[in-house]
Order: sequence, then structure tokens, then C-alpha cells
Amino acid sequence: MRPTVRSLPRSWRRSAPAALALAALTLTQAPVTAAPANPGGHCERLTEVRVPGAQHQRSACLDELTTAGTIASGHTDPADWAGLTPKDLAVPSGVPGIQIDGYFPDTSTTNTNHGWGHDAQFVVRLPDRWNGGLVVAGTPGNREQYANDRAVADWVLSRGYAYAATDKGNTGLAFYRDGRTPGDAVAEWNDRLTQLTRAARATVARRYDRPPSHTLVTGMSNGGYLVRWQLENHPELYDGGVDWEGTLWRSDGPTLLDFLPEALRTYPVYAAGGEGAGKARQALHAAGFPAGSEFLWPYHHKVYWDLTQRVYREELDPGYDGPTEAGTPFCATGTPACDADYDYASRPADVTRAVKKIGLTGRIGKPLITLHGTLDVLLPISQDSDVYARMVRQTGRGHLHRYYRIEGGTHTDALADTYPDRLRPLTPCHRTAFTALEVWLESGQRPPASRTVGLPARTGAETLANSCSL
Repeated sequence: MRPTVRSLPRSWRRSAPAALALAALTLTQAPVTAAPANPGGHCERLTEVRVPGAQHQRSACLDELTTAGTIASGHTDPADWAGLTPKDLAVPSGVPGIQIDGYFPDTSTTNTNHGWGHDAQFVVRLPDRWNGGLVVAGTPGNREQYANDRAVADWVLSRGYAYAATDKGNTGLAFYRDGRTPGDAVAEWNDRLTQLTRAARATVARRYDRPPSHTLVTGMSNGGYLVRWQLENHPELYDGGVDWEGTLWRSDGPTLLDFLPEALRTYPVYAAGGEGAGKARQALHAAGFPAGSEFLWPYHHKVYWDLTQRVYREELDPGYDGPTEAGTPFCATGTPACDADYDYASRPADVTRAVKKIGLTGRIGKPLITLHGTLDVLLPISQDSDVYARMVRQTGRGHLHRYYRIEGGTHTDALADTYPDRLRPLTPCHRTAFTALEVWLESGQRPPASRTVGLPARTGAETLANSCSL
């Protein structure tokens, strides 16, 4: 059961000089924000503020809304955001306010946070000192509503934004069991973020006596996909968004159902060495896995490629392996119904229809900034954001888009801790992109032209971890 949506966002303006000062911002400088408003005392209207449409909700007055306080108070789940950010990422503090946890009506029960056993869970955070804006986010992977707390929420809350996030309506590796027909589980992700945005805007208006002057949407991986989909299908809800390596779905490809089977077929030949290894390596490069990323292949083969292929194929093409659920892990090519032999192009039309149900078009209706690491080997850049940027241009929406290919970035920032001299975290680049979006909306000054962002002149681990200039 999916929600309907409506909202009327307003753009906002500040002084041109302040916006121009932001244009050259890098993460080595302190972020610039509007002077926060304080409409009332600490946790004003705690008992009055409600999330419309929620089946269940509970509010808490917190001295600290960031993870500097919510870990101890039990208002976040560190397991939900584990592995997504650099280990030494600074934790801001000094953000008191209201947190609302709850859920919308839903029939699935994969999310066990708070002992609820209920999906469509959300979190809304309302700082006492508010800058007038709202940031909404959908989660990466199949995680829950707290997955963005370190990567996104901490930082935007410290800048005065209200913040809201959703679990997308189903969680966990068996998310594909939700829904009645192929593609329904992923389609619900989009509807749940739309539902949350509408509800969060109303909640913000009730808390602060006025609606948000600007509503921004952001997310990484599957969350980045949600950003793209929202700005294509419901631009009226948002002023703009930042897409952090969003997943690409389109019925005529490429999608992960194209390049992951090639990785599963070919990587074992490469890893075995011998005379076939060279050709296997070339085949992996041709499939989109970039030269120079070989050091990341063993980890991704073990952790990501096989599992990701099987669960998303099960969601979109459950008939491929008959009654077997999500295939056979690490099956050898030639094994019946093995995902290493999956060929999307040869599958029946109903599979294409399932992908089309969740597909992207590139027809964005509000400003969007996309960033993607050149060493992403879960969603290779040439098969994902390079393609999406072309889609946006082909629909005539290129003036609304900026695309930054981040040299040395990979899919999850925790790997930058493992390879500090070879990888750079994308979290600083996301924050630079976010401030560039603020400038774009505030002053009309467009961010720098789309380009590949090279490594800093000095590529030591400290430099890579703390700077990102677009």
C-alpha cells in the first residue's frame, strides 16, 4: 500500500555576497550557514508536534541530536551506519532539540528497531536553533532509518537544518519478499521517501510556525537513486538534491544485472592466475571495472558482487531460479540457474517491465549535483553516473545538473581507512557539493562545470581525508 503526495516548497534567497563567498568553499574551511532562528525555548511544543499520517510515533527532548549524544541516549543505531564513513570523521555537537521516531502504516515487518517489528519507520529531528531548511534522506543499501546519521545527519543538523529519514519501507537482505509483483519492494522505496517528505514538511511547519523555506534531498547508493527518482517524479516537493553515487535503473540497461554477472563469471579466472588471467582482467575492464581498481576486486567479490546480484535479481526476476530464493551463493558458471550466467537481455518481457517500474529517465525538474568515485567497483562509474549524466543531457535538463567524477573515490568510505594512500573518502566531497547546491539555490550562481575532480597535489592520507574542492 503506497502513499499519495503533495507539497508546495518555496525557494529561498540570501545576500549575493554571502553566496559568492561560498562558491569557492572547500572542506578545509568552516561551513557558512544562515543565522539560526530560535522560535521558542528548548524542545518547544514537544507534546504538540506530530508527524501526519504516522500510525505510531514517540517524541523525545534531547540535549544532543547528533551522534555525539544519540548513541548514549539510544536514539540512533551505530550498526546501521557502520562502514559508511571514515573512522576519524569529526562528530559535531551542541545541537539540542526534538527527535520523533515512528512508523507509517505498512504490512511488512523487517525493521526491528525499538522492538516494533514494523516497516516504514522514520526519524525526524528538529533542532532548537533552526536555519529554515529541511533535509530528507533515504537510506543506502537495505539499511534502516539511522544509516545516514554519521554521513549526513550530524553535519546538516550542526548547520541548523531539520532532518528526516526513512527505512524505505523494507529492510534487510530479504527485502525482495515485500510486495506482490517483481519490482514492488524497490518501488515502495520511492513512495516512502515522498510520503516522508510531505509529512516532515508539515511537522516542521507545526514546530516552527512556518513551513521550511527550502527542502533538500540527498542520499548515497540506493539513497542516491531515490534522489534522482524524486527530482524526476516529484520536483514540486524539493528545491534541489545531492546524489551520492546513486544506483542506476533503466529497462534497456546498463544496470547491475548487466555487469555483476560478468564479474561473477570472470573474476575467479582472474584470481586463479595462469594464462587465462590476462584475458579475464581485460574482460572485467570492458565490463566497467576500471583499470587500477584491481586491489579492490577480492573484497568486492567476497562481500558485495555475489550477494548484490542475487538479491536484486530475485527482486526483479524471481522466475530465473524457480522456487529457489535468491540463487546459489558463489555458484560456478554452468551450474543450473547460476547468477554468474545471468543474461538480462535474454530474459522475458515481464522482467523488463519490472525494471521499467523503477526506472530512471533523466528528466529532473530541480537542480541536482551528482558525485561518484572513479574507483567504485560495486557500481562502476562508466556503467552508472556517466550514463545518468548523458540521460539528463539528452532530455534537455543539463542546465539543472552538475556531475563530479571524484578521482580515487570508491563505493564506501570505510575502505579509505584500509587504503589511505590509494583511496579518498567521498564524505568531504558530499559536503562540498551540498554547500555548492546551497549557493546555486541562494544566489543563482551555478557550481563549477561538471568535471573529473583530481587528487590534491599532495596525496597523503591526511590530505585525501580532509579536503575536496570542486
